[in-house]
Amino acid sequence: MDPASIRAHDDARTASRALATEAVHAGRDDLARQGLHAPPIDLSTTYPSYDSRAEAARIDAFATDGAEPVGPPVYGRLGNPTVARFETALARLEGTEAAVAFASGMAALSAVLLARASTGLRHVVAVRPLYGCSDHLLTAGLLGTEVTWTDPAGISDALRPDTGLVMVESPANPTLAELDLRALAHACGSVPLLADNTFATPVLQRPAEHGARLVLHSATKYLGGHGDVLAGVVACDEEFARRLRQVRFATGGVLHPLAGYLLLRGLSTLPVRVRAASANAAELARRLTADPRVARVRYPRLGGAMIAFEAHGDPHEVIARVRLITPAVSLGSVDTLIQHPASISHRIVDTEDRRGAGVSDRLLRLSVGLEDVEDLWADLDRALGEGAGGPAPARHRETVG
Repeated sequence: MDPASIRAHDDARTASRALATEAVHAGRDDLARQGLHAPPIDLSTTYPSYDSRAEAARIDAFATDGAEPVGPPVYGRLGNPTVARFETALARLEGTEAAVAFASGMAALSAVLLARASTGLRHVVAVRPLYGCSDHLLTAGLLGTEVTWTDPAGISDALRPDTGLVMVESPANPTLAELDLRALAHACGSVPLLADNTFATPVLQRPAEHGARLVLHSATKYLGGHGDVLAGVVACDEEFARRLRQVRFATGGVLHPLAGYLLLRGLSTLPVRVRAASANAAELARRLTADPRVARVRYPRLGGAMIAFEAHGDPHEVIARVRLITPAVSLGSVDTLIQHPASISHRIVDTEDRRGAGVSDRLLRLSVGLEDVEDLWADLDRALGEGAGGPAPARHRETVG
């Protein structure tokens, strides 16, 4: 079935299904009548057509408005049926009209910036902290954009006639600071609000319901969920999706069909994984808060599987001593990962900007997985060391909000 037909078939079903049901069935509703149970993987890069006039007309139509071609696929860079299934499913979970997938989260963000810049709207208003590479992309102006950094209260004053986008991340990477998305969307006026929802996922938060026009995911993280796929996706209205598809076609930042298949499979267990990992994280955050070796713990009011904390001891020594937990960049996998943002994910951000956004040199970021919580705590307990730094003179847990 072609991408447009897959989307139309899914849109025909009732809107009353729960998120857990959508996670399992969205993007797959047409399979049974095709005699299939598992989604097929279409690895074709090109597709035969004996009607070149009709093919030319379809390509012209796409070039004009970016709508998905009706009928058989045309070429892998224009669209792929397997990837389309993932896009349909993610849009259903986020509550948007459409979603457009890319080869990585940074490719997805780049496409958004290019889409806005192509209409002369090169100015971006952004709130720190963001993921380090997102911060760098904006600050360095690599795509011809200009950024104004502000706090949430300053968004309205920072807007200009050429502002094409307001970008935020909530909960933020890596401090887990949370923002009032509804208030921010109101402050944006007619300027689209882009909310990076990678940490929360649609299981915990649907930014479009609070006024965000664009919802960004590094799908590499929770959506894939197993550390074996690199991808990005933007959930949005169909009007913006059409422009993103045109940018994707022109720049070639396409998602491989096998990655689309793995992401669709990952979505089916997303609610279960996020809720189980979140329960582990909440318990670990509680224990870390009570531990005299830990100076500060940050855990979102929203919940989730991410923890940020500062130990009294050397953070690099904590990372060096873990054995069950994996010291690695990235997050959102079934296994638990730990990293030092100032050295890795946010190293590319200017030191003063990084510290000003709350990313201290002592901060550790923990992505909690699905292991038994007692085993995870035993590993953290060992990694924190015996009396590392002595009893805390003052410690607290910040429920970030």
